[in-house]
Amino acid sequence: MAIRVLMTADPLGGVWVYSLELARALAAHEIEVALAAMGAPLSELQKAEAREIANLQIFESSYRLEWMDEPWDDVEKAGRWLMKLDALIKPDLVHLNNYAHAVLPWQSPVLVVGHSCVSSWWEAVASHLPGLHASPLPAKWDRYRDMVKKGLHRADFVIAPSRHMLDCLKKHYGLPEDNLRVIYNGRPPEQFLPGAKYPFVFSAGRLWDEGKNIGALDRAASGLPWPVYVAGPNVHPDGFMHPGGFYNGFKHIRKLGPMSSRSVAGWLARASIYALPARYEPFGLSVLDAALSGCALVLGDIPSLKEIWGDCALFVPPEDAKALREALESLMGDPAKMTKMAAFARRRALEFTPGKMAEGYLSVYSLLLEKNEHPHAPADELARSV
Repeated sequence: MAIRVLMTADPLGGVWVYSLELARALAAHEIEVALAAMGAPLSELQKAEAREIANLQIFESSYRLEWMDEPWDDVEKAGRWLMKLDALIKPDLVHLNNYAHAVLPWQSPVLVVGHSCVSSWWEAVASHLPGLHASPLPAKWDRYRDMVKKGLHRADFVIAPSRHMLDCLKKHYGLPEDNLRVIYNGRPPEQFLPGAKYPFVFSAGRLWDEGKNIGALDRAASGLPWPVYVAGPNVHPDGFMHPGGFYNGFKHIRKLGPMSSRSVAGWLARASIYALPARYEPFGLSVLDAALSGCALVLGDIPSLKEIWGDCALFVPPEDAKALREALESLMGDPAKMTKMAAFARRRALEFTPGKMAEGYLSVYSLLLEKNEHPHAPADELARSV
């Protein structure tokens, strides 16, 4: 008999890619996934991608997420919607890729995956933004922090995609030491095959997200002998257009706009170098895709990326555009070094497979399903509102 999992996800970034990849990998293990999408409407392409996965059923909404501006009415409405799905689907397990809804009165074990959080983003990014300089997370985020903490502590198990991200959750929300695990993400190597390489640098990420630090790449691109192409949205989910952060607009990179995964894979197959001088990146699926595609990697020198890529990438301080330019030029001017670094990165990337990711989650699912009792009762304002 198939196991039914109710999973949440949003279509705004890497969590969507991760959710589809995991669902696809779980099909071989007779796991049926009901995916409750929140945060924004699904694109036609995203709907088409989901329809290709036989064991996946999509339930779509546009409820605002807990990290968005003034989300709480929507978070409560989403909670009521999720409770209706819970009654309809009767899942054996609830797998949340957000935090706040872990406090709902689920009748099944609850797993929360901490892909990122505002507190750790702020700590990594805000100190580098003009006018902030390591100021604490503003009081407007107090309710968010409280809901994240309650959700994490209510969950039966907490997973993070890197040791560093798990350490961040412990630091900011005081997690217990048990029922925690790191499970790295995975991507199918057959979808990211190296092709004939051309002299250009590629990157992908949300241009409006200061954590991706595309501004530093824009500054480094000035005077480089190769063009630098960047794919990704420039519009925040709350609707404002990001003109290039605090860098007075992007002047040197060549913006490609949002792209499908298939289009990105085509660019990566041809790119010689992938650059992401990130200030904040809890895992970095785009880096994994680039490494599988045979790109040499130039990355921000941050704990999570060093944890995953070790000596298989060149690392530069995120705030040092000069060091970034020099790292890029060192590869452009030394084809043998670039080929060697690309080979190192691809060998490492082949360790992060969807099958290995699925095995990690299956082991946690098994632990949770062995529990005979699950006494969740509503105990805070969100649960009481359902």
